Amino acid sequence: MTAMVLYCTLGWAVFLALHLALNGRWWPWLAVSLLPPVALALVPLALLAAAVVTGGRLAAALAGGCLLVAWPQNGINLRGLLPRGPEEEGLRLVSWNTQHWNQGGDPDRFYAFLRALGADVYVLQEYLNGFEGGEVWDIDDEERLRAAFPGHHLAVDNNSVTLSRFPPAGPPVPVGACSLRVDLRVGDGVLSTYNVHIPVQLTVMNPLRPAFLRDMRRRAAARDREYAALVADLRGNPHPVLVTGDFNTSAAIGDIRRMPRSLRDAIGACRAVLPASWNARARLRLWRIDWAFTGGGARVGSYRFRAAEGLSDHLVQELTVTV
Repeated sequence: MTAMVLYCTLGWAVFLALHLALNGRWWPWLAVSLLPPVALALVPLALLAAAVVTGGRLAAALAGGCLLVAWPQNGINLRGLLPRGPEEEGLRLVSWNTQHWNQGGDPDRFYAFLRALGADVYVLQEYLNGFEGGEVWDIDDEERLRAAFPGHHLAVDNNSVTLSRFPPAGPPVPVGACSLRVDLRVGDGVLSTYNVHIPVQLTVMNPLRPAFLRDMRRRAAARDREYAALVADLRGNPHPVLVTGDFNTSAAIGDIRRMPRSLRDAIGACRAVLPASWNARARLRLWRIDWAFTGGGARVGSYRFRAAEGLSDHLVQELTVTV
């Protein structure tokens, strides 16, 4: 039994070494890195427990090393266990992937849900319809948006919607082909909001077909372009920034490492130990693919995920921001 535990631990160590070496660097590994991030903690913990029970010191040491090395990628937020003081006041922002903008649903219920969120700034993704056969259709719901949110300033581009009580400090700036930057006049300064939507890694189809690999390679190239455009714009932006949206990237996917180190992940303000945003319609949610970052003096006071009431497969990100 001790030998079996050691062999299993060695096998996991080899897998982990490949994951750390290839993740975010070799496009076919995108499919492998879709594993639930928490598996990078649960598997070595199980191996460590088995090694302790069987008395395998080498296996225990190896499993412990695997646990520590992969800890930044397991999605666990131990800061959620720390005691918190009262929540700070600030700009209230909502970020949400609407899953094709209420396609096939009740628009009255959809807009009532948005209004009930009561945000100062709405950062909404997938302002589009369709997605049959890989196609999408642009929509025009601006008249209804303006009627539903009087007093808000509206920016629409790159299939993204940004609604704000704060006036724009300039025209909206498309970033890449899927994201939108809107500079807002907040007090005496400017806050740059980035409405991000990184393309998904793959299409659900038979993985044995050549079309599967061609599609995944094409999508990997599109993801590279979107991350490169986003990072380039961030590096040239002198204002405080809030970067949020659907990154289609979990903690276990190396692409998230491309974000500038000057940015701070908002998860430190979240009380959830295992934060997850997808799949909102499932009982067990294992992936956090919606993110929020701040930089340049912007800071998150509170951060939580809210139920989407069946309107989307993504939970809603709610946060307060101070500049």
